[in-house]
Amino acid sequence: MCPTSDQADIVTDAENTDTDSINTIDTASPPLIDLTGCDADDLDEVVKTLGLPKFRAKQIWRWIWRHGLTRFDDMTDLGKPVRALLPQHLIITRPVITSRQKSTDGTIKWLLRFADGNEAEAVYIPDADRGTLCVSSQVGCTLTCTFCHTGTQRLVRNLTVAEITGQVLIAMDELGEWPATHDGRRLTNIVMMGMGEPLFNYENVAKALRIIMSGEGIGLSKRRVTLSTSGVVPEIMRCGAELGVNLAISLHATNDELRDVLVPINRKYPLKTLIEACRNYPGLSNARRVTWEYVMLDGINDSDAEARALVNLIKGIPSKINLIPFNPWPGSGYERSKDDRIDSFAAIVMKAGYASPIRTPRGEDILAACGQLKTTSERLRKSQIKAITD
Repeated sequence: MCPTSDQADIVTDAENTDTDSINTIDTASPPLIDLTGCDADDLDEVVKTLGLPKFRAKQIWRWIWRHGLTRFDDMTDLGKPVRALLPQHLIITRPVITSRQKSTDGTIKWLLRFADGNEAEAVYIPDADRGTLCVSSQVGCTLTCTFCHTGTQRLVRNLTVAEITGQVLIAMDELGEWPATHDGRRLTNIVMMGMGEPLFNYENVAKALRIIMSGEGIGLSKRRVTLSTSGVVPEIMRCGAELGVNLAISLHATNDELRDVLVPINRKYPLKTLIEACRNYPGLSNARRVTWEYVMLDGINDSDAEARALVNLIKGIPSKINLIPFNPWPGSGYERSKDDRIDSFAAIVMKAGYASPIRTPRGEDILAACGQLKTTSERLRKSQIKAITD
């Protein structure tokens, strides 16, 4: 729930006019409520607390999520007394853009600062037929995947609902995507593949995605949303049942011995457990497949034998395999597989009947490619791992 005041500050007897009659009570002001972290039910409750009629919530919601407004004064179907009232109690925020980088291939990376000074990155990747926003779920990461630059950064904290939706709002502001229903939308897809492990921040991620997918606002279809996880098995089934978004698995190895090194969470949720969870993911079909992300590391996991093992591992699961040439970063200790090795690996997978696109690295020149995101927000965690379960 969004925070609400315990005091009944507002009383109104107007129900269906644009000139609601408002009486204020002179009491200490509660903290402002950030509406970018409120879902529709929260907003209904906020409006009720302010003594306004319920239909006001729907009006405000559309202005925020369909038109991208941040000023109540611009909400023209609200009466002047209402527009004067709302900023006394509510706020509509955006993260602060501390840097913006644009790659030669058109990829845009934003470094975004939040109210407490912590930062996270969001990346927009344009393609001929789509535009994908890569969204972060945490400041830093706790998974320490050895090939991933983000994994070298300490986990600082989970992002709030408002901080997750704020990344989408910033991208839509910058790309000129308002109103959200306009033709020729540039931002067509969202992937929860930025900094952090989304399923370690499930409640906030789920709420943020529901807001973004609301048909009364941005209206992004769940078929256009993909959540990527390194394998937090207990939350995978919940994600499918409650959100119905596409599932991507950060796999990168076909045996526990190697995956324990590359993706250390495998020691807690080994491959057998992970594969079974994916096999039972709700709604799987040939039209809705699991995407297996497989970073290609020279001499580590790129042999023909590994390709055949991958095919056997996912047998019977509607799947697409996304082969990712390793994106170098300073001090990584890994090298990108050679092109002919990647091609040979892909040929084996495709011969087995699986779509196996080789992802073209994007934004490498601005460290915006897969596995390269990292910020300077490296503060010590509270109680270490406790933060990821709050």
